[in-house]
Amino acid sequence: MAEAVRLPKMSDTMTEGVIVKWNYKVGDTVKSGDILAEVETDKATMDMEVYSKGTILYLSEQGAAVPVDGIIAVVGAPGEDFSGLLSAAPAASSSGSPAKSEPVATSPALSPAPPAAEPSTIPANNNDRVIASPLAKKLAAEKGIDLRALAGTGENGRIVRKDIEEFKPSTASAPVAMPAYIPVGQESFEEIPVSQMRKTIAARLAESKFTAPHFYLSMEINMDNAVAAREQMNTISPVKISMNDIVVKAAAVALRSHPKINSSWLGTKIRINHHIHVGVAMAVEEGLLVPVVRFADQKNLSTLSSEIKDYGKKAKEKKLQPQDWSGNTFTVSNLGMFGIDEFTAIINPPDACILAVGTVKDTVGVVNGEVKPVKTMKVTLSCDHRIVDGTMGAAFLQTLKGLLEEPVKLLV
Repeated sequence: MAEAVRLPKMSDTMTEGVIVKWNYKVGDTVKSGDILAEVETDKATMDMEVYSKGTILYLSEQGAAVPVDGIIAVVGAPGEDFSGLLSAAPAASSSGSPAKSEPVATSPALSPAPPAAEPSTIPANNNDRVIASPLAKKLAAEKGIDLRALAGTGENGRIVRKDIEEFKPSTASAPVAMPAYIPVGQESFEEIPVSQMRKTIAARLAESKFTAPHFYLSMEINMDNAVAAREQMNTISPVKISMNDIVVKAAAVALRSHPKINSSWLGTKIRINHHIHVGVAMAVEEGLLVPVVRFADQKNLSTLSSEIKDYGKKAKEKKLQPQDWSGNTFTVSNLGMFGIDEFTAIINPPDACILAVGTVKDTVGVVNGEVKPVKTMKVTLSCDHRIVDGTMGAAFLQTLKGLLEEPVKLLV
């Protein structure tokens, strides 16, 4: 009997996913445990297993957004009629209708949609707009292909990935005339689909900003001793320790003395965490990920630095797993490496606070009554006023300042 394969919820915040790549095609045989597809979630691109056994009768359109629990494939016996499955719960595609399958040729019953009319040279809808899947548009832009020159083979003349990959420019076509000049003030723009990651970032941060009453505390810290200590550490450390590693370690140690900074708002109660799991904000191409260094206060700087570097590599390669970004009790966001002096960050739920870290810069200060060149760094603590009061946040920053100005304390 034919079985519908539905898109599973692959992260705690996932509401929809995009099929980046099918590893099988219609007509192939699969068994339980096979990796059916690569799925882009709001966090990463992940492998999706199939738990059915049989022949693939239907696949949804590659590159289309599908809601969680939406039908993305049908597995059954060759020649089996599965139209009832799709009509009862149609799979979602980028156009909002059931995506066209690639039917097995043994039976006409395997095609869930009527055959499309032969595509025209320039596919268009009633408004003369080119019809193309989001993935096809992206590939066409990357390859410099004018979509108007393609004949779509998808449903209703829709241009799909296959059309882009197989497109060959006609040598007989006349060259496109280029304008002699670009007029000053000419309007132009580009629109790109919102990725799953960016959708989740937008939703979570908007909820945080407009639900948690934020307030901010800033402090300038003398980093002369921290800079000197880092140079000494790197002469013996098996990994190169960064200034961000030292800040993360100092924040984790400071949290031991200020447990309410290491807490969460749960509506009817406040959870004060006895463990210290520090989220480290990392920028990736499509947004921001926050992998979590667990028990950060208990790890030495070399171990902590190595773990953060490994997370950074996984984040860029989209290989982070759900357990890597969950469980944070406090977050550090550092833009100092980009030359940013000072900024404020939005609290990362469910944390009570987030620390924004600026660059270490050369300036002039008064040391023991003398004007001397010094290295300073500005930090800003964003606090959820439902949990943290000003004096609590100020006390935490005082402790952090003491640890960074006398970094030998981090070794005790």
